[in-house]
Amino acid sequence: MSEPRRGLRHVERAMGTVFSFDVRDARTPAVESALAEAVSWLHRVDEVFSTYRPDSAVSRLARGELGLDDCPAEVREVLGLCEQVGQATEGWFSVTANGGLDPTGLVKGWAVERAVQILQAAGARHLCVNGGGDLQLSGEASPGTPWRIGIAHPLRPGELCTVVTGHDLAVATSGTAERGAHILDPHTGTPARGPASVTVVGRGLTTTDAFATAAFAMGAGARDWLEGLDGHEGFAVTRNGGTWHTRGFPGDKEPSTRPGRRAPVSPARHCRA
Repeated sequence: MSEPRRGLRHVERAMGTVFSFDVRDARTPAVESALAEAVSWLHRVDEVFSTYRPDSAVSRLARGELGLDDCPAEVREVLGLCEQVGQATEGWFSVTANGGLDPTGLVKGWAVERAVQILQAAGARHLCVNGGGDLQLSGEASPGTPWRIGIAHPLRPGELCTVVTGHDLAVATSGTAERGAHILDPHTGTPARGPASVTVVGRGLTTTDAFATAAFAMGAGARDWLEGLDGHEGFAVTRNGGTWHTRGFPGDKEPSTRPGRRAPVSPARHCRA
């Protein structure tokens, strides 16, 4: 049996949530330096994009104190990506759903994906970055062992609804279990009546996270939309406790735990071997 790689772990609070880094490669000065750079990057994103900070570029842009050309280049990049996602989701993803300017539905996934790229540029190949329960994974959990991600059941605390298995993927879940009715229907501006939760799996967390938000807002139309979406798969728990999944979903197709059965991995979407 292969010995696990010895890497490094770090937890950082930023952007109003908790980020965890789990690097399974050998610990080197280059990787340690890249981890510090990735953490600094997250705080930089918060400074630029936070809608709770009156001095952020996004807040000042929303108030008309800055023009788009006067904003940091990251703002133009993110708003361009938001426009692309809005088109791909037929308007079910919007930065103006609440009547103001709020690109945070895409920003966190974009920030995590960039943090992974910073670590990869320093030589890290096997790692997981978890941003508030949405993850970007690279390589393997240990030699010959894929990552296994347990998705917490939104209606049964302490249980899993599915386990995603694979390499080099992104996993994002949207729902109301942890934050309440925070996702708005962009067509009405009222809280979306989606399933209990919807999990989307793709290659990059930027679009995967935004697509999970859009799929939740779509409600009943999410399954057909995800089936027709190249490069992404989905799994949902309905409000009555049922489940559905797209044909290529890379994980367990039935709930992973039931009363009397022990969960094979920890819940809450942590990175696990």
